[in-house]
Amino acid sequence: MESIFHEKQEGSLCAQHCLNNLLQGEYFSPVELSSIAHQLDEEERMRMAEGGLTSEDYRTFLQQPSGNMDDSGFFSIQVISNALKVWGLELILFNSPEYQRLRIDPINERSFICNYKEHWFTVRKLGKQWFNLNSLLTGPELISDTYLALFLAQLQQEGYSIFVVKGDLPDCEADQLLQMIRVQQMHRPKLIGEELAQLKEQRVQKTDLERVLEANDGSGMLDEDEEDLQRALALSRQEIDMEDEEADLRRAIQLSMQGTSRNISQDIPQTSGTHLTSEELRKRREAYFENHNSEVYEGKF
Repeated sequence: MESIFHEKQEGSLCAQHCLNNLLQGEYFSPVELSSIAHQLDEEERMRMAEGGLTSEDYRTFLQQPSGNMDDSGFFSIQVISNALKVWGLELILFNSPEYQRLRIDPINERSFICNYKEHWFTVRKLGKQWFNLNSLLTGPELISDTYLALFLAQLQQEGYSIFVVKGDLPDCEADQLLQMIRVQQMHRPKLIGEELAQLKEQRVQKTDLERVLEANDGSGMLDEDEEDLQRALALSRQEIDMEDEEADLRRAIQLSMQGTSRNISQDIPQTSGTHLTSEELRKRREAYFENHNSEVYEGKF
């Protein structure tokens, strides 16, 4: 999967990402696509000017913004189509009745370009497998052959325009490599927004954990390893739960070692609401010393 070129979303440059993911390389930049858009705008202006420079239609056309690009970085299907012509590639509307009547199995195509509400993305076959190269995903999404037709049908139901890319795509490393091997994907890539939300939640959890650790041991230091953080939190909670009981036990041990004959239950604040018999005290004292010696022994390493 590392060999597959996948541009992630930046601003509204989905048309650029769509083209580069299709061609599998940094073939187009915003500047180059803007140049194509300006050229299309000029061609449209010249056609409108044929009706007269003083005509109402021409003046209205000049006052309207470009239909081929905007300030956010969006580019029209005309820009994408003209950009692909450089590589001898052509777009055919997959949704059209004419194409549907041909009854071509989508699996026999090589790539598709999909659009919905000004968002463009590529679905392409690399080697012998299909991949969703949507720039809004954190990585390429593997699509099985059996799922491809269903995936495209679902996009159509959701209102997507789908274009078949006809022509020979440029050679790329991923296509050559995946001709020899097949990849498996254990986990589907997430949407970039979902990943950012998850990272934000993890940062909040770390901040909360830092406060807990600082309140319990005076340390604001956090181990970057998540497993260590969870272990530290569990230990801090255990220390809180056992604090009163250990204090009672240490007091009982001190009194028993001094040979006092006083009633232990009267000398020790009993947080649990029960009294310690001499046998219970002996067992707890042995357990305490075993635990204490174990901690000292482990602390040497």
